[in-house]
Amino acid sequence: MINFWCSAVILLSFFCGGVYTSTLGESKYTVPNCGKREPTQDLVTWDQHSLFVRGERILFYSGEFHPWRLPVPDLWFDVFQKIKALGYTGVSFYVDWALLEARPGHFAANGVFAFEPFFAAAARAGIYLLARPGPYINAEVSGGGFPGWLQRNPAMLRTNESGYLEATRNYVSHIGRIIADAQITNGGPVILLQVENEYTFGASWVKWPDVEYIKAVNEQFRQMGIVVPFINNEAAVIGQFTPEKPGGPDIYGHDSYPIGWDCGHPAQWTAGNLPTDWRELHLKQSPNTPYAIIEFQGGAIDNWGGTGLEGCAALTNHEYERLFFKNNLSFGVRVLNIYMTYGGTNWGNLGQSGGYTSYDYGAVIQEDRSIGREKFAEAKLIAQFITSSPQYLDAIPGNITNSTYVSTSELTTTPVFGKTTRFYVTRHSDYSSLSQTPYTFTVPTSLGNITIPQLGGTLTLNGRDSKVHVTDYEFGDINLVYSSADVFTHSKSGEKHVLLLYGLANETHELGFSSRLGVPVVEGDATTVQIEAKGPLVVVQWQVAQSRKILHYGSNLDVYLLWRNDALNYWALELEAPAPIGNYSAQTKERVIVKAGYLLRSAVKSGTSLYLTGDLNATTHLEVIAGLPGSNSLYFNGEKVPGVKSANGRLSASLKYEPPSLFLPGFRELEWKYVDSLPEIQQRYDDSEWTIADHETTNNTARDDNGILFSLKTPTSLIASDYGFHSGSLLYRGYFVANGNESSLYVSTTGGSGFGHSIWINSTYVGSYTGSGNAKSYNQTLNLGGSATLDIVKGETFVITVVIDHMGQETSWTPGYDTMKTPRGIIDYQLSGHPQTDVFWKITGNLGGEDHVDHTRGPLNEGGMWAERQGYHLPSSPTKDWVTRSPFQGIDSAGIGFFATSFNLQVPRGWDIPMSFVFTSSTNDNSELISFRVQLYVNGWQYGKYSPQIRFPVPEGILNYDGKNYVSLTMWSQEANGAHLGGLQLLADNVIQSGMKKPSLSWNDSWSERANAY
Repeated sequence: MINFWCSAVILLSFFCGGVYTSTLGESKYTVPNCGKREPTQDLVTWDQHSLFVRGERILFYSGEFHPWRLPVPDLWFDVFQKIKALGYTGVSFYVDWALLEARPGHFAANGVFAFEPFFAAAARAGIYLLARPGPYINAEVSGGGFPGWLQRNPAMLRTNESGYLEATRNYVSHIGRIIADAQITNGGPVILLQVENEYTFGASWVKWPDVEYIKAVNEQFRQMGIVVPFINNEAAVIGQFTPEKPGGPDIYGHDSYPIGWDCGHPAQWTAGNLPTDWRELHLKQSPNTPYAIIEFQGGAIDNWGGTGLEGCAALTNHEYERLFFKNNLSFGVRVLNIYMTYGGTNWGNLGQSGGYTSYDYGAVIQEDRSIGREKFAEAKLIAQFITSSPQYLDAIPGNITNSTYVSTSELTTTPVFGKTTRFYVTRHSDYSSLSQTPYTFTVPTSLGNITIPQLGGTLTLNGRDSKVHVTDYEFGDINLVYSSADVFTHSKSGEKHVLLLYGLANETHELGFSSRLGVPVVEGDATTVQIEAKGPLVVVQWQVAQSRKILHYGSNLDVYLLWRNDALNYWALELEAPAPIGNYSAQTKERVIVKAGYLLRSAVKSGTSLYLTGDLNATTHLEVIAGLPGSNSLYFNGEKVPGVKSANGRLSASLKYEPPSLFLPGFRELEWKYVDSLPEIQQRYDDSEWTIADHETTNNTARDDNGILFSLKTPTSLIASDYGFHSGSLLYRGYFVANGNESSLYVSTTGGSGFGHSIWINSTYVGSYTGSGNAKSYNQTLNLGGSATLDIVKGETFVITVVIDHMGQETSWTPGYDTMKTPRGIIDYQLSGHPQTDVFWKITGNLGGEDHVDHTRGPLNEGGMWAERQGYHLPSSPTKDWVTRSPFQGIDSAGIGFFATSFNLQVPRGWDIPMSFVFTSSTNDNSELISFRVQLYVNGWQYGKYSPQIRFPVPEGILNYDGKNYVSLTMWSQEANGAHLGGLQLLADNVIQSGMKKPSLSWNDSWSERANAY
């Protein structure tokens, strides 16, 4: 007999505690068993295998979701329900400090920035939470989550320096208490906490690793009442901070983005990127904690000037999930968080330098909350399988092999040994292979060694696929001796078991049950099904076809044999249990399994009726195959379903989809109003309220790639954050008295990747830098003598006006470089014929700077353009006396124009219709995309920077679906001949008949004259 267990026994020697003995044929093995650890509370515990919640093992299968990237609290429950429908049990979320403490010492987490509604929505959906409050988060947000005022702090960021730690104290004390109140110990959904993020590598000149810093941050949160387990997230699998080491967490975790970011070539997978040694590393680094991957790649980012986010979705598509997600299962992962699962939007200048307004990320749930990507359905197949397989929770991975189980070295298998059930994760040895590879599979089972298929032929692995073959798979009180097809899910209602298996088109698969279950009756096309007794087994071989087949094993078991694409239409929903479990996942809960098309959200049994909520995008055949009620009484979205039929132990009916008439505005037909938004270049403009740039020093400690500390090149600092301006456009006015020698002007500006600038002297336009995805700063020398309209008269005072597009602060990933402090603004300048001191500078940005005016939309929503400072982007602005002019006419010269219009929407209740504003170019070659910049404001919310992104989803709740909407645009031409829009449309992305609760508006304010606006 082949010794299938030798590799497992070697691995088992790493574990401690009691003894578990199993007999498999004639083989015996002993599994030491550790007891649960004793943390500071008894509701969330853990051992080397998994978490326990209320004494029951759980798989924390999680999706990343940031509420502040969807500023409509009533839509958070919608996202949670979609994540729950995937089969996920958890969500991880970051907290963006920059949004909550815009001014030092003034913490505000209200309105769309409040976390209590987020926690309530998670609890209602039955989602456990991993809280990740930083203070540093990265997350591709401006400053990595650090508020801009930290640029003025001379302490080195992310270190134990007292100046930095003291700066975090107010934030941690507030957010720590908010999270502590939402812990499971207080009846909330939070079961894990991660402080800091990706604290993995430091510069050579800093103490590294800074154990005292991590200890200090941990202690800050513990003092606020955090008692759930602490987990960390290293950016590489190096085991730097583990539970056994000083400063280590309770549970060790890491992240990984193995396929990278090349969204422009999504089909090109680099050889060797599939991890193979993570199990070994885990056993060396942290063998007494569950294997945890805190961020695993679920999408990718595309940078300014890139090829687009749909390429990122294709790069990390359903094939990627099949291979990489299942590969993680082969390592025995029990805490897995997919980053991102819903990305959302970098509205209001949230994002880091170089990013888009969109943070769609190519995730399974699209930016507009649609779930039309195939990868959503694939993620559901995988998650529903593993979260409905409790045998996996303490199973032990064996050694990877391409010879022990499969008949060809072209394939590789990793076994995962449960106490009874075995999982065999099988893929091509070259994970990027597109080959169709036939093979047989030899494994031990409780009924002896078996070579699959037993009834002739071969199995086939088709290209970028991965199978999880199972043996002795226990569901309910039934044992599936083996299946070559993937398990989707299963359920037991009373004495009735239902099991769903699936495969790819035209594949041959085989399964076997003990002959004690009898010979099944085939419902459907039996011509492609072969059934034969093999000793103590009854073997079924079947060929995957579009039409399903159902095996009826008497009245106790139905096995559905599905084409994978048909399996995507099935949903498994847990019924609510008594408190405190409620809607949270638990192994003992009954599942309702329904075929229902686009989305099912929830299932509730009441009396003899079954109440379903869900969404439709077409007339749909509804079929309840497990968890049937005691009658034919079905309700969908609160309405009784007519014409329900009962047959073969199933209920079926038709759900009608009748889309409403929808009238969306034509923006060319609307009346637009226009006002100049660059009065600063006019001679009469009064800048007496502007901030004087008079700081002769800076506390900025940013370093370049060579570690050289930033130093001022100007007589006074022109760094915007030194004066409290941290986002959006920046404006400078520099006064000088002419001496007749002004032949050129040199300006060095920085605004981050994709930024641009424009420069005027008095009202004369002298030049621009239009931007590049590769440049974060730019040096430009402008010839002042070649302008016929610039008449510099000796002895007269002139004003240099510089407008800079601030694209967000850099993140601060590597401690020591303080890259978050990378300056934004004017770094250097030289006016020919003058020393630098001859130019006197003033600066402005958003009105109020850190003491921002709009508390509904937060500190980052506005920039420094004149119309923004006046608040003219807010609803009901005083446009009546403005000039009638549209953005399709545009502006005639270099400058900034502000355009506004209004329209009404009337969307009927019961429909979820995501909408997007879509820009089109005014030339065939899109050349103007780099010559002008547009900001889109919707009811006061900055929801888009046009160029190069052209499509901007805006959610209901920002858009008013039941009344008036106010839309405004800032148009900044960076060319002398002006600019205009080619087109602008509001389009419906989807028309979904939905059981979603209609969201309330996130705003109820309107424009009023702002005090001290200038």
